[in-house]
Amino acid sequence: MIARSPGRKTLSFAVALSLAASAAAHAQQSAPAQEDEAKTLAGLTVTAQKREEAMQDVPISITALPEQLLQDTGVRDIKDVQLLVPGLTVSSTQSEVQTVARIRGIGTVGDNAGLESSVGVVVDGVYRPRNGVGFGDLGEIERIEVLKGPQGTVFGKNTSAGVINVITRRPDYNTKVEGELTIGDYGAVGAAGSFNTALGENAAFRIYGAKRKRDGFTDVEVGRGPRAEREDGDQNFHTLRGQLLFEPTENLDINLIADFSSREENCCVGLTTVRGPTAAIVNALAGGTGVAPVADPFARRAWSNRPTTQDIKDKGVSAEINWITPWFGGATLTSITAARDWQAINGLDFDFSTADMIYRNADPDESFTGFKQFSQELRLTGSTDKLDWMVGLFYADEDLKRNDSYSLGAAYEPYLSTAVLSQIAARFPAGVVNTANAATFLSQASGRPFGTAFTGLGALDRYKQNSTSVALFTNNTWHVTDQLDLTLGLRYTKENKELDSVYSNPNGGVGCGAGLANPARVGQALAARGVPLAAINALVPQVLGFMCLPWANTLHNGRVTHQERDEKEWSGTFKAAYRWNEHVMGYASAARGYKAGGFNLDRVQSSNGLSAGTAGITPVNDTSFPGEFVDSYELGAKTTWAGGNLLLNATLFHQTYSDFQLNSFLGTSFVVRSIPEVVSQGIDTEVLWQTGIKGLMLQGGVMYADTKYGNDPLPDADLAKLPGARASFAPLWSASAAVTYQWDFGPDLVGRFNIGAKYSSDYNTGSDLDPEKGQEAYTVVNARLGVGAKNRRWMVEAWAMNLFDEEYKQVGFDAPLQTGSWNAFLGAPRTYGVTLRVSY
Repeated sequence: MIARSPGRKTLSFAVALSLAASAAAHAQQSAPAQEDEAKTLAGLTVTAQKREEAMQDVPISITALPEQLLQDTGVRDIKDVQLLVPGLTVSSTQSEVQTVARIRGIGTVGDNAGLESSVGVVVDGVYRPRNGVGFGDLGEIERIEVLKGPQGTVFGKNTSAGVINVITRRPDYNTKVEGELTIGDYGAVGAAGSFNTALGENAAFRIYGAKRKRDGFTDVEVGRGPRAEREDGDQNFHTLRGQLLFEPTENLDINLIADFSSREENCCVGLTTVRGPTAAIVNALAGGTGVAPVADPFARRAWSNRPTTQDIKDKGVSAEINWITPWFGGATLTSITAARDWQAINGLDFDFSTADMIYRNADPDESFTGFKQFSQELRLTGSTDKLDWMVGLFYADEDLKRNDSYSLGAAYEPYLSTAVLSQIAARFPAGVVNTANAATFLSQASGRPFGTAFTGLGALDRYKQNSTSVALFTNNTWHVTDQLDLTLGLRYTKENKELDSVYSNPNGGVGCGAGLANPARVGQALAARGVPLAAINALVPQVLGFMCLPWANTLHNGRVTHQERDEKEWSGTFKAAYRWNEHVMGYASAARGYKAGGFNLDRVQSSNGLSAGTAGITPVNDTSFPGEFVDSYELGAKTTWAGGNLLLNATLFHQTYSDFQLNSFLGTSFVVRSIPEVVSQGIDTEVLWQTGIKGLMLQGGVMYADTKYGNDPLPDADLAKLPGARASFAPLWSASAAVTYQWDFGPDLVGRFNIGAKYSSDYNTGSDLDPEKGQEAYTVVNARLGVGAKNRRWMVEAWAMNLFDEEYKQVGFDAPLQTGSWNAFLGAPRTYGVTLRVSY
């Protein structure tokens, strides 16, 4: 018979972390390095199935990232994690709030809080409602586990594409003070520190705090203002986390956590990637240069006359209780109770120019997104010689509030009456509609005078959504023999959502007059210019669409809607794992994943007043969309070689998504489309190698993921490129690698070097797959070199992020209102600096 690898009796994770980070001891541990070097990678443990197990025994595609490796590669938040994980892409758009994680090319597309995340973020056992809510300075991290594929039978909240599971360092019974000071280019200054101590024999306390500042990456031309800040993409945040651990008996521990973080920054301006034909009109309205004179985004020079102030606050408390009960052979009862409050305010210059067209003020009454969430998770976990079992209950109550607004500047109407309608005029003989008579035409078409600058708050909408989620789940592994394990997981989820929406046009809808209710008026204006009837019928919707973009459409004014939806769904997984010998474990799995449907928290309008309609101006009352489902199949192998010092793992995967939730701009509004089918298939490989060379450690992986939309035709011209095409943010190839080397300097000093890189092949960043939004293949490299004391009292590190200053864009997008122009939000440039770490 083949002995099972260590499993629940493996080395402690503190030891395993040091092994995965380097052959030397963990930088923060006090155990001698010689003792750690005697250990092997076979002892690396994870908690992906809510119990401590050897990673090589877990039949899941998982990347485990220990603290030392995260520190070596400069990871401070989840966006940085993508450097170390093939197939993980993290991007943000008009603010750090709008951050999306994708695994194997699958993630939630669109900047809309109404859509839940395909890739979930869990921090210390607490699910965060959206990806952007979970991004910030993570502080002292024990480890991060990236689980790929649908999850739902072990985590409280189900997700359809994967989970990023973050575990921070808990208190212990040693008294220790740790600190770091960082100075870098772009005026970067950061300080962080922690204090840990025992409080008697049965309690311990840990507190962590950090403050970081940095100048912006982008210079901003502000024109005539009122924006005063001439940099964008700066950083100014602070974080505080306190933990109190009680262990009154050997069978009971209680960990209380309270945390608070704040970000008060300027983010984010778009950079011009394609300069379109409307630039001359924008320049004229701006009274000078209004947009980039040459499309050179990586000059990092933007034009924006309105502030991009963002203010993000996140706070919460949680209590985790673990009790080894007298029931069921000493099963462990785990309770995680949490309350969180997150809110964000974000100013925005929508037209990304110095012409004062359309913007949003950084005022909580006009720009606010907030989540208040209470969650309760209960799990009972036990084991026998033949069965590892778990049953759980999850409950979450989430209140989502959004205030959304659009303010119109003095240049909005003049621009609309010249630039936009000149595009229509180009289709007709001179004199029908042209830039000279556009204002007259607009007056006739709308029934109100044009030429006057209508300014102010054009749209102000308020959304209040309550969501409750209740789920029962179980995950059980039957050890059929010493070689064969069968795992069955099952989940029943009940979701209820209610949304109340109030729409208003405080300034009356300047771009859309009283004639809007009667499109015949537009037709009459065209007929008066001799336009044939057939052309009139084709043009009226287009003209109205230009005049009546959602923020200026008076048909929304005064609307009040109430929507409800209930979903009751089953999901689950079945896995079979077989240990062929002490070196090789193979597994096969099938899973049904699910992500809840919801409501589009935006102004939606269409040709017929239905979400399924094409571009139009009739308001849509029912903005709901169904849940997202996935059928996932995996065939994997986990192998251990070189006496436990070399891990080689690989997984073949095939995932078919139905009703994939895609949020896309269809010319007149953002609409959530349920794409009938998306297929993601490929292979994911990983290597961890503690080489025979003393102090040298290698970590890396390669993923091939062919992620495509199905061939089903879609009703929208803007999405015509999707059927059969590769999905956005879905590179065919991605690879990561990290090399760490540690060596001695005489009797008292140690040196440490790390270099990490992430490669992505080309992909498109736009939900409509416009070629202008494509991103060529690129590689980002981080490096760090340190010298410190062998007793780990201090270390000085020189580092560089994006060492070779690779130029790449996070997201490309159509320049709002500027036909034929495209912008992009860029990735960070090269940064470098020095960090001093101390520990006592």
